[in-house]
This record gives sequence, structure tokens and C-alpha cells, in this order.
Amino acid sequence: NLCISNDIPVMFVTEDTTRAKPEDIKKLYLRAVELGAQAVCLSDTVGHATPEGTFNLVSYVREFLNDAGYKDVRIDWHGHRDRGLSLANAFAAIEADADRIHGTALGIGERCGNTPMDQLLVNLKLYGAIDRDLSAVAEYTKLTSELVGLPIPVNYPVIGDDAFRTATGVHAAAIIKAKTKGEDWADAVYSGVPAKEFGLKQKIVIGPLSGLSNVKYVLDEMNIEATDEQCHSLLNYAKEVGRMITKEEIKNYFSEYFTIKF
Repeated sequence: NLCISNDIPVMFVTEDTTRAKPEDIKKLYLRAVELGAQAVCLSDTVGHATPEGTFNLVSYVREFLNDAGYKDVRIDWHGHRDRGLSLANAFAAIEADADRIHGTALGIGERCGNTPMDQLLVNLKLYGAIDRDLSAVAEYTKLTSELVGLPIPVNYPVIGDDAFRTATGVHAAAIIKAKTKGEDWADAVYSGVPAKEFGLKQKIVIGPLSGLSNVKYVLDEMNIEATDEQCHSLLNYAKEVGRMITKEEIKNYFSEYFTIKF
């Protein structure tokens, strides 16, 4: 009442909504909006929900609010990823007509975390639900990582170091050919996500499964002129060490075995 009387917006939030009895949720939310709450927040506090359950819950709340004459009340969804379903649940909530989805950068939050805001934005963009510039999403997540001291896994979707990195020879050869036509073509060959849309680009590296096309492309990027024999030698080195090799390693290799100075 204090907030309403002072024109302060009110959202009524229930914890552990996904494990509550439907009739209890209905009584609480209807009473809250009767008293003036402009929004309600459904919380999957312990990451219990499934996409189907999320859809059913949001649909249920939307239906009884509409039936009671509260069509303008906003519905928020607050998810956690204890079961790894936060992103799927977020889209289920959207499909069921939730108005706002909560998330955090890199999914940082209690226990296993919350819905990753970066992945939510990326997928909303790809889904066609939003049309805005997301070229700074990598910068946003990397800054967050630095500030909170949480490393980004190399295989993290979109912004992880491996997200657009290709070492396999056949794949790399196709991407390299596509690159001659432009980054849009390169994004379309072996990637389900257009790197360019998110301020990133396809990367070719050298590893044990690479081919000569990888080696020649990377050396060209590094402005290193090499003979076919030297390219084969570097490729054999990558196969021997059994992992992807860095540009610093490549420089050291050429300095040591071919007396090329950098």
C-alpha cells in the first residue's frame, strides 16, 4: 500500500513458484494485483522446471489473470539452470506469453546460476524476436568475466575461444574458400551462428586433424612465407604434439628449425 500510494511500481515475486500448488499461486497473485501490483514474477528458484512445465505454468497464470480482468499485468520469468534447462525454459516462457525474462551475464548466479543473458539475446536475435545490434556481446561477457574472476570455458556458446575456431582440415578448407566470397559466406558453411552478427569472426587454426590448407592460411595471416616442405614440417609437428598449436609456437618453430627471425 505504501508503494502504490506513492506511485512506486510494484512487482509481486514468489519464490519456488514452479513447485507450488496451482491454487495457491492463483490466490496469491490475484490478491496482489487486486492491491495494485502491476507485475508478477514466476520464479524457478531451484531450477526444477522443464520446458513443458514452464509453458504450462506461464499459460496458467496468463489465463487466470486475463479471466479476472487483469490483461495488462506483466508476467516475469526468473529461471535457474540446476538441470541445464534455463535457456529452453526461457523460450518456453516466451512462447506462453511471458512479458519479461530475467538473466545474468554468463549465467552467473547462485549454485549453477541463472539464465545466461548473452545466450538469451543471441537466440532471440537468431529467432527473429529482436532486431538490435549485438556486436558488443563478446565484449560484454569478457568484461564480466574479468570483473568477477570467472573464466569463460573455451567451448562456451558463441563467445568461447573455440566457438568459431576450426582445426579440421576438410572443414577449414571449405571455410577458407567461403572467406574469399566474404565473412557472410564463411559464417554459413560450418557454423549455425553468424559470428559477424556478434562482433566475431571465423578462425582457422592448426591441429593434429588439420590439412595443408590450414597451415598455408595461418602462415599467410602471420605474413610468413614458407615452402611446401616447411608447411609439411609444421603440420607434422602439430600431429606429433596432438593438439592445436598457438601462433607463438609457430613463430618459435620457424625460428628454431628454419632460422626465420620475427
